[in-house]
Amino acid sequence: MEEMHFLGDLAKIAGLGVFLVVFILSRLNIPSVLGFLITGIICGPFGLKLVEDGHQIQVLAEIGLVLLLFEAGIEFSFKTLLRMKKFLLIAGGLQLLGTIAAAALVALYAGFAWQPAIFIGMLISLSSTAIVLRVLEHRGDIETAHGRSAFSILIFQDLCLVPLVLIAPFLAGKGGQLMDLATLSGKAVLFLVAAAVAAKFLVNFLLNQVAKTKKREAFVLSVMLLCLGMAAATSHFGLSMALGAFIAGLFISTSKYNHQALGEIVTFREVFNSLVFVAIGMLFDVRILIENPILIAKVLLIVIVLKTLIGAGVTMLAGHSLRVAILTGVTIAQISEFSFVLSKLGLAEGLIDAQTNQVFLAVAILTMFVTPGFVYAGSFLNKWLEKVLPAGWMDRGTEMAGVEKFHMENHAIIVGYGNAGKDLARMFQSKGVPCVGLDMDPDVVREEHDSDIPVFYGDGGRQEVLAHAGIAKARFLALTVRDPDRSAVTVALCRRLNPDLYIVARARNSNEADALTAAGVSEVIMEESVIATQMFGGVEKKLQSK
Repeated sequence: MEEMHFLGDLAKIAGLGVFLVVFILSRLNIPSVLGFLITGIICGPFGLKLVEDGHQIQVLAEIGLVLLLFEAGIEFSFKTLLRMKKFLLIAGGLQLLGTIAAAALVALYAGFAWQPAIFIGMLISLSSTAIVLRVLEHRGDIETAHGRSAFSILIFQDLCLVPLVLIAPFLAGKGGQLMDLATLSGKAVLFLVAAAVAAKFLVNFLLNQVAKTKKREAFVLSVMLLCLGMAAATSHFGLSMALGAFIAGLFISTSKYNHQALGEIVTFREVFNSLVFVAIGMLFDVRILIENPILIAKVLLIVIVLKTLIGAGVTMLAGHSLRVAILTGVTIAQISEFSFVLSKLGLAEGLIDAQTNQVFLAVAILTMFVTPGFVYAGSFLNKWLEKVLPAGWMDRGTEMAGVEKFHMENHAIIVGYGNAGKDLARMFQSKGVPCVGLDMDPDVVREEHDSDIPVFYGDGGRQEVLAHAGIAKARFLALTVRDPDRSAVTVALCRRLNPDLYIVARARNSNEADALTAAGVSEVIMEESVIATQMFGGVEKKLQSK
């Protein structure tokens, strides 16, 4: 009757999770991540012990993490990854090594030997992909400059997970690991190259053949095969399953079936991914917090401040502004779920003792708890710094010097030059309207360097940037960014600089639309309304054809 017990466990988790997430946290506009973490704490072995078999929940949670990274790969795309490869390597490498070094120094000062100190640095250096993605989704920040920056650093960390696992026994004094590390790294590179070549020729072919059957279940199974098959293959070669799923998502992102694949996988991901946070919550021993509140509070503060400063620092070194750097730093300030796997290995190898491991688990889970609030605090910090620092300091980046004054008239200024911005620029050009693009991502600016449309690094909410873009003589302003607060500031400033400007902005819901209209936007495009209009357009054509 083990199956019945397992189904009972899932029912308890679902019931408690729905109560916390739907009836309590959603009304407070708090991310559902916290509700599932609390659910895990209550149901787990250190809570009310409502779940009898935590191991099976952990297995389902691993599937959830795989699906989460698969979806991220589809949305991220190869093109975006290649554009950010320099940032990924520079910022990702500096963040990982810098955090390990800084945390190891703190651990040495606290009395640890150098081997455990380095291992503790390794544990702290990794950030939570699952938490970051859910928080970015909740805030609508995945496509922002700091969202892309944070995710690039997370991908680099995932690539480094296996080398960190192999280094742990070496720190414990067991020889022969360096050769194993070199061998596995070589195998991993060969596997990734072979997978990329195979995917280029096989993914589209496979999905084409399946699509011809017009069987939805066949398409769903094919997508799951690609996701889980790549995850299993990377695991076989010593890499993480989550990384394999991300690579599979990248392959599908290049096909014409990417949107359908994404739609099919979302439902499965939502179900399994909630168990990721439940499983993490089940590891939390409240007794450690009660017995050592001051110690855990100190370590928690050190970890968050250290990771924020290093994350922000490397982001600025890679070319982003202080505004983007701060948001990137606070976004990756927590500890990763993969660190739990690493801590088990360190405990088995004798690098840390049981007490240190429990303190680490408590601090790691608490960093996840405070992440949503800490990200909001980063936004408030940016607003405060904008008031106290000299004008323009928040938005200075390595590309700022490339902004030059325009002598256009009746042109359009596009703030946010992502995919939507590029499409909009082409439409403006087709109507004979010249365009100027502004973006806070230096990689986007560099990519468009040779484009016939000038794109400059700068914040559309800064008067000097808008002046360089010719706001006084512009005819249109298009805001494609997903940041309602910054958009409102930009609109108010533009209205003051050019009262006759026709301003178009995007909004996710009616509340954002009302705020933008009040700020002075001429026309607000609601994403939900656009989807509904496009859907009904197809139905209307069908009705007219009868």
